[in-house]
Amino acid sequence: MSGPLLSVESISLAFGGLKAVNAFSLSLGRRQLWGLIGPNGAGKTTAFNLLTGVYRPDSGTVSLEGRRLNGLPPHEITAAGLARTFQNIRLFPDLSVLDNVRVACHLDARHGLLAALLRTPRHLAEEKAMEERSRALLSLFGLEERADDDARNLPYGDQRRLEMARALATAPKVLLLDEPAAGMNPREKDELTDLIRGLPARFDIAVLLIEHDMGVVMDLVEGITVLDHGETIAVGAPAAIRRDPKVIEAYLGTGAVDEAVDEAVDEAVEGRA
Repeated sequence: MSGPLLSVESISLAFGGLKAVNAFSLSLGRRQLWGLIGPNGAGKTTAFNLLTGVYRPDSGTVSLEGRRLNGLPPHEITAAGLARTFQNIRLFPDLSVLDNVRVACHLDARHGLLAALLRTPRHLAEEKAMEERSRALLSLFGLEERADDDARNLPYGDQRRLEMARALATAPKVLLLDEPAAGMNPREKDELTDLIRGLPARFDIAVLLIEHDMGVVMDLVEGITVLDHGETIAVGAPAAIRRDPKVIEAYLGTGAVDEAVDEAVDEAVEGRA
């Protein structure tokens, strides 16, 4: 395939007179792992909602492998290959852990209603393959021993991992993760970081990550886009983003910019000494 896997060109959305997202652009290639960061209210989750059809952009385009996704409902966008997790976990709490993943596999099912009612050999073979695939994903996320438990009974960190497994069960081309490490302890974050790092190569996908924990982001992604009040204020490698005055100001205020510059100068002087 020539060109980017995911192409986002100047999408914007306003609520009344408030520009929630303004001219947001992004280009992701296959197996890229990219971060989307910004202070609270910057427009990160709104950008995800625009990409996945929850909101329709006022202008701009979203394309996956050259196919324009604007105007499609969320389930069709998921079927096209753009899957996501949510900042607020959205599992099926009364279904088992296994069934939460298995139901996502049905998005790619080939058999119809009649085959299911008649329980044809083709239907049974496909159902078996879906269960095997679901269990393999649960094993990857360390949840195989909880397969028969209700999703509501999982600890918070396990629910986050289950939501990721369910998103991967849709066989995405691009996976959007909205604060996957939220609420996890340091050990859980380290384990999750290692897991996410391996997803692009394991599943041949691109990953776009929203995360407030800067330690997780800086250690994980190859590039970062920074939003503030719906505007893109910086794009670049983690090392450059860490020192960008606009980024420091957005997170910490103008006084922190001068302090960060002083620290950078001190480090440069020490390095030459």
